[in-house]
Amino acid sequence: MVRHVKEMGADLVENTREATGGREENVPGPSTNPMTNILLADLMIRAGSYVMRDAIERGMLRGRYGRETAREMIKNKSLGQQAISFALAKVATRSLPGALLVGGGALAKTIFDRSQKRRKSRREGDRALIEQAHSDE
Repeated sequence: MVRHVKEMGADLVENTREATGGREENVPGPSTNPMTNILLADLMIRAGSYVMRDAIERGMLRGRYGRETAREMIKNKSLGQQAISFALAKVATRSLPGALLVGGGALAKTIFDRSQKRRKSRREGDRALIEQAHSDE
C-alpha cells in the first residue's frame, strides 16, 4: 500500500504533538493555520521595527539638518551601510558575547570620535551625511 504525502505529514504532526505534549486547542491569531499566524506576527514585528528605526534615525538628524535633508540622508543610505547595520544587529542579538563585542565596538568608536577635535569630527560627519543626502542629484 502506497501512502500519500498528506497522510505521512498528518502522521508526523500527530506524532510530534504526542511527543511534545501539544494540545489540539485552537491557535490564537487571525488564521486557523498556526504557520500563517507566525508569518503574520513576524511581518508585523519587522514592519514595526522598520518604521521605528526610520523615525529614530530621522529624529536624530532632523534637529541639526532639517526635516527634508534628514529624510534624504536616510533614504540615500548605501547598500553597504545597510548590510553592515544588519550584520552587526544580527551578531549583537544572537548571543551575549556578540552583544558585548558590538557594544564594545560602538563604545570604542564613540570614545574615538570624542577624542578627536570636536570641530574636525563634526565637519567629517557633516560632510559624509550631506554627500549622502545629495547622492541622487
